[in-house]
Amino acid sequence: MSDTLANERRLQILTWLKQPRAHFPPQVDGDLVRDGVCGLLIAEKLGVSQPTASKHLRILTQAGLVRTNRIKQWTFYKRDEKRIAEVKRALRSAW
Repeated sequence: MSDTLANERRLQILTWLKQPRAHFPPQVDGDLVRDGVCGLLIAEKLGVSQPTASKHLRILTQAGLVRTNRIKQWTFYKRDEKRIAEVKRALRSAW
């Protein structure tokens, strides 16, 4: 988990996904809050290629910090607030 959270870009993604309407434009498909943010918008905001963004998003998903939702051919990402709270508690108790 520490490797997942040690990356500045992944932390930035988690921050943006906390308030998606404040950080991303409206989407044609999917609601930013209900369905999540399209991976292409995340890549654009990061200023990286789609494969690079997908790698970061895959790591966050595998850690359980982000959930995915498929709409048409697109993958949308949103925070898993329950899992994030568990990780925060675990990190606090480790210190």
